[in-house]
Amino acid sequence: MISEARSTWSPLSYPIFRAIWIASTASHIGSYMTDVGQGWLMTSLSPSPLMVSLLLTAESLPFFVFGLPAGALADTVDRRHLLILSQLAMGIAVCALAIVTFAGIAAPWMLLTLAFVLGIATAFNDPAWQAVIPDLLPKEELAGGITLSGVSVNVARAFGPAVGGLIVAAAGPAIVFVLDGLSYIGVIAVLLAWRREAAASTLPPEHMLPAIRAGLRFTRHSPPLRRVLFATFFFMVCGAGVMALMPVLGRETGFGALGYGLLLGSLGIGAVTGGALLSHFRSTLAPEMIVTAGFVAFAAAAAGAGMLRQLYFLCPIMLVGGVAWLAVLSTCIVAAQQASPPWVRARVLAIYLMVFQAGIAAGSALWGEVASWGGLSAAYFGIAGGLIIGAAFALRLKPAADRVADFTPAHHWPDPVVTEELPLDAGPIMVQVEYCVDAPRTEAFRTAMADLGQLRRRDGAMQWWLFQDTADPSQFVESWLEATWAEHLRSHERVSVAYQEIEGRIRDLTRSGSAIKTRHFVSPDSTASSDGVVRALEGRMRG
Repeated sequence: MISEARSTWSPLSYPIFRAIWIASTASHIGSYMTDVGQGWLMTSLSPSPLMVSLLLTAESLPFFVFGLPAGALADTVDRRHLLILSQLAMGIAVCALAIVTFAGIAAPWMLLTLAFVLGIATAFNDPAWQAVIPDLLPKEELAGGITLSGVSVNVARAFGPAVGGLIVAAAGPAIVFVLDGLSYIGVIAVLLAWRREAAASTLPPEHMLPAIRAGLRFTRHSPPLRRVLFATFFFMVCGAGVMALMPVLGRETGFGALGYGLLLGSLGIGAVTGGALLSHFRSTLAPEMIVTAGFVAFAAAAAGAGMLRQLYFLCPIMLVGGVAWLAVLSTCIVAAQQASPPWVRARVLAIYLMVFQAGIAAGSALWGEVASWGGLSAAYFGIAGGLIIGAAFALRLKPAADRVADFTPAHHWPDPVVTEELPLDAGPIMVQVEYCVDAPRTEAFRTAMADLGQLRRRDGAMQWWLFQDTADPSQFVESWLEATWAEHLRSHERVSVAYQEIEGRIRDLTRSGSAIKTRHFVSPDSTASSDGVVRALEGRMRG
């Protein structure tokens, strides 16, 4: 599906998005400055390269530990409030870093602890931050808004380390930490000024563990989302090697740290340039072609890095690599956003970020090992080969090519009929729907029901079945289980236009004049666990 031509910069015409984008760009620059300051301070406190490398580990580890709870929290509380708290926590951590540095009491363990605290706050901030973009912009501007978020990060990557290095050299790392701490004030002020309209619901928020399970279940049963995650992981496993080996490449150019800085800056400037060009690409190419072309272009950049050591060749090559980097990742995260409805979006994006970080960790280790055994050129050629294979997968799997599902709430399901109000924790709940289908339409009906069953499992059904009457083959019964009455009522709130469309197809396949009957059952023993009831039912069926 080719998008309507829109300028990458058009989302900036919306005041609240513009204010948040400007404030977050300043904050990203401050964060990259802090990375430089932390690294420099650690080298002055400990000569061990391991201690310096552990700073990145301390900041990255919380994504894997807290990513899923952070996504669940962002879907069950007001995202604006969560962002304010997480930004405040990040600012406090950086200010604490400034205080211990000014006081002269900084120690390696203290830096690692504060880096870990900063990583925790970042882990809770990032899923909510990504999930809030659709709340700031209309649907037609979503792709541009996500692209601009990537541009913001790459502007900071291009300029933050250089500015941070200059300040550290002139005034020391403590000043860098102070400036970064002040940058959070702008973001918090904009968030406080924003009045987000919360979605109305008569039901209490989901509990943490069920919310996490719902996010994992949605991802498992959403083929478009799984394809996006696969493409992202494959790209990052290869692409992260280009970034991880860049300091070594800079040294082999003969320019050392300056060469590394120029290569990194070229990649960042290329990504910013890619942001400006991406709107044109989207108006002329289908999303899966953008992803495929991005894989191929980044493979060419990796091959160039494997062959050449002259900066005047490598910098333009990395510029092209930056364009490809932003094109692939921006298209994939847009597809992940479009594949997830608002009620589970932050959980999906938390999983996306975890896959992204896992790709970085795996790719950095893999290609670092290859370079240590076979040399830098062998690693870069291996990366290029991996990206070409990834391009073939992307062309076949089409990770961003599906028609965008309409997750607008339809509210077309009638309220369940009950003789008396059930407690919200009653359950498990079994729902049965009866259909009458003439023989010539049976196969088409089964195909449509398989699609509906995928949606049921994705959106809350613990188990789903379709049965056919042995005495009257025209009679079918659809049956599924949900954990509690509250979960079933949530499905009534969340049912979307996508359900309406497939239910219309199924209705057209049923016998003319026949009624589709729906019945709800609740377990008489509501103290039994839902998993236990599922196992008992499956045991009876096998028996």
